[in-house]
Amino acid sequence: MKKQMSKAKIFCLSFFYSGLMGISMFALLLYGPYSGFRNWLVTTAMTTMNHKYLATSFYTNETIQKILDQNQVIESEEKVDLSLIEFKDYDHTMVTYKNKYDKEILTKEEGNDLYKVIPIEGDGLRGYLVAIYDPSKVKLVPSKHMGTDGEMLTSIAQRENAVVAMNASGFLDPEYQSNGGIPHGIVISDGKLLANNQKAPFGGGLVGFTKDNKLILDRSMTAQEALNQGIRDAVEFGPFLIVNGEASFIRGNGGWGDAPRSAIAQRKDGIVLFLVMDGRDYVHGILGADMVDMTEILMNYGAYNAVNLDGGTSSGLVVNHELINHPVNGSGKNKTRKIPNAWIVTK
Repeated sequence: MKKQMSKAKIFCLSFFYSGLMGISMFALLLYGPYSGFRNWLVTTAMTTMNHKYLATSFYTNETIQKILDQNQVIESEEKVDLSLIEFKDYDHTMVTYKNKYDKEILTKEEGNDLYKVIPIEGDGLRGYLVAIYDPSKVKLVPSKHMGTDGEMLTSIAQRENAVVAMNASGFLDPEYQSNGGIPHGIVISDGKLLANNQKAPFGGGLVGFTKDNKLILDRSMTAQEALNQGIRDAVEFGPFLIVNGEASFIRGNGGWGDAPRSAIAQRKDGIVLFLVMDGRDYVHGILGADMVDMTEILMNYGAYNAVNLDGGTSSGLVVNHELINHPVNGSGKNKTRKIPNAWIVTK
């Protein structure tokens, strides 16, 4: 009996000291001299809808704000110069590839002249980039009941008979219902103003296509100015990642942490890029992408103007009516959520 008690004590002491060491290591990560984990935790948590407590439980508001100030996207003050976008018909010209990324974009799949899906893989990164060769085929469509309720991306794609679809703007969520009903800011579809609500607090501004099929980014354009200028489809979100071929200055990780992300861009030759990155897949080590990752990927593939779109559980990419990315919501379930509108590609 005495020997058995000795083993029990050893077990309890081992368990106690292991737990103590675990707590010590966690405290070191939270408050120690290495800021990487602290920056990641705060910036990732504070850009979610429902999980800000992961930061506020450990840090004061002053500390959180200081960390956010040290990690942010400082957007370009330049105006987008649409005259620099010059459409090219590569089917009738000799093609000289600038690099391997350019070759991936310009080497079309047999029998598909409309778009190409390119898998994106890297250190802790997984997602898809879609090159859309005809920008006139890119349109913004609202959910069926936008203003009161959102709609799943797969449903929007099915209803609109879209060959490609990606989430677009964020949405107001005053009661944390996450129903995607009320979009942030301006929404224009087919030249008609559908919404002019409170702007998203994420920098950026209006992002949309002119009647000449050029992607415009504008920090201050009003809804009426957009209509007067013939903007055919647009939403408001941010931050702007690339303007006139120059990347925004990104301090730290950009202030957004790692998460599922979406972005839209246009190359100088007119090709439109959809980018959707997975995240929250901790089993496979896919935490998500930050603003540095998104900007780097888009720059590699020749983006000339680019903007971040709503991310997290909203991020989705549908190709031929099938969701091809691997979304994970805040509860760990493999699903997206209802959204207010989507960018689609039609034949």
